[in-house]
Amino acid sequence: MDIHEILRLLPHRYPLLLVDRVLSIEGQRIRAIKNVSINEPQFLGHFPHRPVMPGVMILEAMAQVATLLALKTAGEVLDDKSVVYFAGSDAARFKRPVEPGDQMLLEVELTRAKAGIYKFAAKCFVGDELAAEAELMCTMRRID
Repeated sequence: MDIHEILRLLPHRYPLLLVDRVLSIEGQRIRAIKNVSINEPQFLGHFPHRPVMPGVMILEAMAQVATLLALKTAGEVLDDKSVVYFAGSDAARFKRPVEPGDQMLLEVELTRAKAGIYKFAAKCFVGDELAAEAELMCTMRRID
């Protein structure tokens, strides 16, 4: 899935779109990448002397990939009357810093779907190293 389909499926835009390409969707698993660039605005303040991707943005990137998987699994396309909310995270662990020039490999597996609430196991790798992992939840809702 290239950036054009990602933009069609997700409502996020720069500077908050944190998925560059989906490498594969196989059953209830998805693999995607986020290229981390020094030109991103968060690095102006986090941290000027040693730029590091904020942990909450790594979680957000994993949540966006989870949203793509939920949409594909449910056969849904968001419109102006629907939204997917990031509903929660548990057991988040950060194992190594993610820095400009890194490529985040985001792997997410759907572990449960019930009544419009989706649970996922998510991991972020840089190269072969685990950078972060978490259990994530999202929910699809109609808005008025």
